Amino acid sequence: MSFLNGSSPRRHAAESDIEAGPSARRSADLDDGDFSDPFDIARTKNASIERLRRWRQAALVLNASRRFRYTLDLKKEEEKKQILRKIRAHAQAIRAAYLFKAAGGESRSEPIKPIPIPTGGEFPIGQEQLASISREHDTAALQQYGGVVGLSDLLKTNLEKGVHGDDADLLKRKNAFGSNNYPRKKGRGFLMFMWDACKDLTLVILMIAAAASLALGIKSEGIKEGWYDGGSIAFAVILVIVVTAISDYKQSLQFRDLNEEKRNIHLEVIRGGRRVEISIYDIVVGDVIPLNIGNQVPADGILITGHSLAIDESSMTGESKIVHKDSKDPFLMSGCKVADGSGIMLVTGVGINTEWGLLMASISEDTGEETPLQVRLNGVATFIGIVGLSVAVVVLIVLLARYFSGHTKNSDGSAQFTAGKTKVGDAIDGAIKIVTVAVTIVVVAVPEGLPLAVTLTLAYSMRKMMADKALVRRLSACETMGSATTICSDKTGTLTMNQMTVVEAYAGGMKIHPPHKLESYPLLRSLLIEGVAQNTNGSVYAPEDANDVKEVSGSPTEKAILHWGLKLGMDFTAARSESSIIHVFPFNSEKKRGGVALQTSDSDIHIHWKGAAEIVLACCTGYIDANDQLVEMDEKMTFFRKAIEDMAADSLRCVAIAYRSYEKEKVPTNEDLLAHWSLPEDDLILLAIVGLKDPCRDGVKDAVQLCQKAGVKVRMVTGDNVKTAKAIAVECGILGSYADATEPNIIEGKTFRGLSDAQRDEIADMISVMGRSSPNDKLLLVQSLRRKGHVVAVTGDGTNDAPALHEADIGLAMGIQGTEVAKESSDIIILDDNFSSVVKVVRWGRSVYANIQKFIQFQLTVNVAALVINVVAAVSSGDVPLNAVQLLWVNLIMDTLGALALATEPPTDHLMDRPPVGRREPLITNIMWRNLLIQAMYQVSVLLVLNFRGRSILGLSHDKNDHAIKVKNTLIFNAFVLCQIFNEFNARKPDEYNIFKGVTKNYLFMGIIGLTVVLQIVIVEFLGKFTSTVRLNWKQWLICVVIGIISWPLAVIGKLIPVPTTPIKNVFTKCGTSGSGRKEREESQ
Repeated sequence: MSFLNGSSPRRHAAESDIEAGPSARRSADLDDGDFSDPFDIARTKNASIERLRRWRQAALVLNASRRFRYTLDLKKEEEKKQILRKIRAHAQAIRAAYLFKAAGGESRSEPIKPIPIPTGGEFPIGQEQLASISREHDTAALQQYGGVVGLSDLLKTNLEKGVHGDDADLLKRKNAFGSNNYPRKKGRGFLMFMWDACKDLTLVILMIAAAASLALGIKSEGIKEGWYDGGSIAFAVILVIVVTAISDYKQSLQFRDLNEEKRNIHLEVIRGGRRVEISIYDIVVGDVIPLNIGNQVPADGILITGHSLAIDESSMTGESKIVHKDSKDPFLMSGCKVADGSGIMLVTGVGINTEWGLLMASISEDTGEETPLQVRLNGVATFIGIVGLSVAVVVLIVLLARYFSGHTKNSDGSAQFTAGKTKVGDAIDGAIKIVTVAVTIVVVAVPEGLPLAVTLTLAYSMRKMMADKALVRRLSACETMGSATTICSDKTGTLTMNQMTVVEAYAGGMKIHPPHKLESYPLLRSLLIEGVAQNTNGSVYAPEDANDVKEVSGSPTEKAILHWGLKLGMDFTAARSESSIIHVFPFNSEKKRGGVALQTSDSDIHIHWKGAAEIVLACCTGYIDANDQLVEMDEKMTFFRKAIEDMAADSLRCVAIAYRSYEKEKVPTNEDLLAHWSLPEDDLILLAIVGLKDPCRDGVKDAVQLCQKAGVKVRMVTGDNVKTAKAIAVECGILGSYADATEPNIIEGKTFRGLSDAQRDEIADMISVMGRSSPNDKLLLVQSLRRKGHVVAVTGDGTNDAPALHEADIGLAMGIQGTEVAKESSDIIILDDNFSSVVKVVRWGRSVYANIQKFIQFQLTVNVAALVINVVAAVSSGDVPLNAVQLLWVNLIMDTLGALALATEPPTDHLMDRPPVGRREPLITNIMWRNLLIQAMYQVSVLLVLNFRGRSILGLSHDKNDHAIKVKNTLIFNAFVLCQIFNEFNARKPDEYNIFKGVTKNYLFMGIIGLTVVLQIVIVEFLGKFTSTVRLNWKQWLICVVIGIISWPLAVIGKLIPVPTTPIKNVFTKCGTSGSGRKEREESQ
């Protein structure tokens, strides 16, 4: 019973939620599931190889190459790791050689400067020389070419403005140095899928039986008549193979397209002086690329300028050590991640000419991945398969015993086998037909298509989710999202539009209206322009035509402040040229601020800070007043704090801009000391506090309400201050009113961080809003919620969100604002950064689960009915009404066509009217048991009555015996198939009365039903020789249709029967527990 429910019975009531566990247990332990059941893996996200191997070994499989095609290929995974180890060893050898060279460099004499070898092309340096410098990290060779400046001249690149970027220039570069792509391993062709489908053990046995039957038939009856029996089985098997291969091949093409989409990263490059967004595949040698925290290094290159730039090279070297990059070690390897800081690089190697390109070309990236539902369905298929196999063996023994004992009769009443009289060939032919029927029962009984239906519905869902702006990176996330009980969402860009504008400003000790009117404050204005222009990751491109609109790039916050700076009268290029940057402290989500040290044209040192208003304000000891005079902060601190509170209450993001002067003598002159210099952040002078408006997205309130109705709690986790978070949460509907905004409903990150594990677990459920949170606070919240038994979905965009995205059951990265590090740690990428798209993912997740349940209900009904009819008939009369060819056709309807029809049902609003599906809930619910048993009992009863009393009921008593039996068996076969066609409509809506709702919109379903009906008519009316059927008259067709159509009102009546909420398996478990409890009490007395 445990297999049928897809999980194991629990022994104690205390274990009713295995997911929750004791509060002190780490959330990672929750992933293991029940070790006694190999098919119970709660989360495949971080499952061990041993655990994955166990369920494969436990599964009853007829065709391993097909069944395990979309699961993780454990052998390939090991090969991939070995290749990675080799390439990483190479990278480490290069580093060791580089360090050895650097250590002995002082004692060596300077080698002769090599002359660049003309390539006969457009550039005086060739790909081989560039590759040699980059791969070998050859600093000496780089210096001999004149450093990065000399190299840029050879590559005809301007280090500030980049390449020209016109089509002719890009084509020349691609021809000379290659494109940023690598050869993909060729995908499997259609014939390979055909070959895989042929490997099914039962189909192989049937083909052998068909060949033997063909040979014996031709021998005894001649080629004209003798080939029908064997040929029909062979044709049916080939049809099954072809349809299976087509379905599998189409799925593989969908996955291939999705994998291509996953690899297609978009990033900014500088071309012609402006920042443009391009695909990673369009990068060329000579491109100038800005790098920020969380970016992936898209190609091999050399650092032009960098500020505290730290690179995580673990993807190449296997070491988690962060490497700092500067002029001494300027080499950047493709595929690595920016761990901290920022910089600008010159591309020197692309595609196959990089270590990363070689690595990607040498490994097969898509080695598959199993999902929890897939594993559980393998358990269901194994259980059903064992039952089916047992039935087939019983049928085989009974039929062979009856046949060889002379109890199996011909239509004229004579024994089919008489010892000593029947020819050997005829005896073998009879035995082959019996074996064929038994093997075909196995084909029908072992639901090979059941676990593959998950892959089919996931492939369909993933393609459709792309249209709904969600790119699925991990298959399992697609279905896990249907079980999500809580979503921890960012505020900026997810719940809001991410279109920020400065709407309020406080400067000179007062509110400025309009917020850019600072003409009467020359000193304050000049300092603000200096800080805005230099302390930014964004940029402003001014077209040559002065009338054209200036292009501002950067994050939404940076863009808003740069636009404000332009309104102040800032000339971005001029402002940046008036001072030079000494050191940068990049914006940090932990410290919530970023700073820059400048040297002005007068050799003064200015340190500018920008960040969360109340945090920067706390570091200020003075401000510049309306007379451009420096004034002590004193009582004005209260005024500025009140200003921040007022702006936050209006749901504005508050950013403070401050600066201080610094003694030049205290600035480190040594490059190493400067790289680790902590910018002074005390005694700051406040320049301005600005309020940025970021309106809520349209429809976000409806989306939040839909989640709440569906039993999914939405929590906001934001870095903004608590008052801003509160205002937005009320506007979005996360908080019902301001009256709800009390602890612990709304909490500050540092308060939550300061609690113990037990205290955090206690209040985690109640938290709706967390303000001023760090990425680590988000991780702690996720861990607490998971320990409480929640299935947690988390959105994230920053590099520091990676641990929380990884820890969550479903990590959702933002496609627009998200860094590559966040995207790689995520399971699904929300392409439009919109919360409404997150809700659509929940609907799709529920749809996946619901569709699989529909398919299970439909398939089990067919299984039970076909098995019972054939077993009862075989045991009682020694003959089976459904022969091998007919059963193969039923199997095709049930497996491939049924999966296509039911597994591709689009999601409906009805899915959001029910609570989330628990990960331990049985796959086959009580409602499904009721539906399938009613239908199966009806089909079995009607068809067995027809089998035993069909001749008299159908008025065939006066017909010839042989013809009457054929008509009766044809009618049973036809009625059985029509029952499945009508029941397919019932399976669409297991718990709704209107089974036709939305059916006309599902063209695939209608197409498959239509195709099945047409093929059934063709089989019965025109292919009788192959299927052992005869033509039916209109009255007999009407009887079949009536038998089939009765399943509709029967389903409606069935739905009126109430079912217990306790799963069937729990009832048995309780009975067992109470029984053993009574026994123990009796023994103790």
